[in-house]
Amino acid sequence: MAQARTSTRSDGHEARIGSGARIRGRIHGEGNLVVEGHVEGDLAIRGDLTIAEGGSVEAKTIEAQSVVVGGTLEGDLSASGPVHLIVGARVRGNLRGSAVAIDEGARFSGRLDCEFELPPELGGSARSEARGRPAARR
Repeated sequence: MAQARTSTRSDGHEARIGSGARIRGRIHGEGNLVVEGHVEGDLAIRGDLTIAEGGSVEAKTIEAQSVVVGGTLEGDLSASGPVHLIVGARVRGNLRGSAVAIDEGARFSGRLDCEFELPPELGGSARSEARGRPAARR
């Protein structure tokens, strides 16, 4: 397994870690990142992160603008934008984002930290927060 220190590019293109790649080390930078292989190490990017089906990330911390997970993620994720766990996703760790969507068929074990608005029939239009409450397992 290679040890690497990788940066994403900021020229509008995305960086891609291919399905045969295994990287160990911190990844940081600007731009979007697609992980189809395996990454072991913290990620901090100023762009969107996609963990594709078959891809995996093991990290203590993951930071990105928005995140879509279709593969496996272990670690605490903090996104300034939305987080979406699609069918087949396997996530273990805490999630923080402006919104979190978990599709049927995705698995999640951890805590959610996000803001949301209750519909009027459930208590009004005031903003509510879910902080530190365990999420239901699917």
